[in-house]
Amino acid sequence: MATLKDYKATIDSVTETEMSILDSLAYLHAERLRRGITQKELADRIGMSQPQLAKIEKGTSLPSLKTMARYAAGLGLVVHLSFTPAGKRQSSK
Repeated sequence: MATLKDYKATIDSVTETEMSILDSLAYLHAERLRRGITQKELADRIGMSQPQLAKIEKGTSLPSLKTMARYAAGLGLVVHLSFTPAGKRQSSK
């Protein structure tokens, strides 16, 4: 069975920066599920509509940094933004 890591290696239409954002969103989505929080509950916490949150989680709407920070805060997390030299990407855990 293929893993997400295997699948990601075949994607060539998404830039490294976009993939980093998608990885971060996937982490937030997984964390929401792990905590047993529904989309509706999180959307209410962060002042967003549930359909808007669903679009972000599906990847059909790319959120701003401010929106990602709201999403993280709704889970009791904070966003840490860092910059690294090109070609030296760090893991986004």
